[in-house]
Amino acid sequence: MALPPPTRNGTVVITGASSGIGRELARELARRSYGVVLVARRAERLAGLAAELTAEHGVQADIDPCDLTDAAARHALVDRLLEREVIGVCNNAGFGTVANLLDAGVERELQVVRLNVEAVHHLTGAFLPPMVQRGAGAILNVASTAAFQPLPGFATYAASKAFVQSFSEAVHAELRGNGVSVTTLSPGFTRTEFGKRANAAQQESALPDALFMDADEVAYAGVEAMLAGRRTVTPGLHNRASAFGGRVVPRSLLFPLFKRMTRAG
Repeated sequence: MALPPPTRNGTVVITGASSGIGRELARELARRSYGVVLVARRAERLAGLAAELTAEHGVQADIDPCDLTDAAARHALVDRLLEREVIGVCNNAGFGTVANLLDAGVERELQVVRLNVEAVHHLTGAFLPPMVQRGAGAILNVASTAAFQPLPGFATYAASKAFVQSFSEAVHAELRGNGVSVTTLSPGFTRTEFGKRANAAQQESALPDALFMDADEVAYAGVEAMLAGRRTVTPGLHNRASAFGGRVVPRSLLFPLFKRMTRAG
């Protein structure tokens, strides 16, 4: 139950590969001689990364630009990729909005669900059957420490990541004995473009720098867990403490704190 060794024809699909953790997952896998397919909306960024990976590591790095919130485009992407020998999938693409649900706008929040929930569910379900048939393969689904408790001011995002966490752990257990694993990666605050896209740059800037990890550290932990076929990984001692606290601290104490944090800045 682990990511199999790199092969000439095998490839690992990485969504959200144009920046942040996704980009570093691609670099980490290429460094280990895995061929990759890079998926995101921004084709120019993907092309630049693919060229870098091929030049530095001699791997096959292909791009397949796609808006994963578009169901038709996502189905077409899956159909194309199923023609290849996909030995691994990193479902990393995701975003959120720091705002109360009433203020965020329902269409934007639906986009969060389409990307963070529907796309993860679709790609996981689509690539598991051929992996199980081959008796080898690994999926890495990127959740968050936000998954471990409801977050006022970040409600849809936290709930979407709670789905990723619960779904991935359950499927991992279902696959026992099939040679295939589903690993959940739950990072905390990470130096990426996430805060800017979530309209939370001010809130992030008010937080202590020690809370943040670099994207390459998170990616390394994720790939290591994929290779080992682990069920979950939460990189960083402070993030593991946060995840534990989110599960055991009473909501009456957590909710006022989180509401103050999302209003900070």
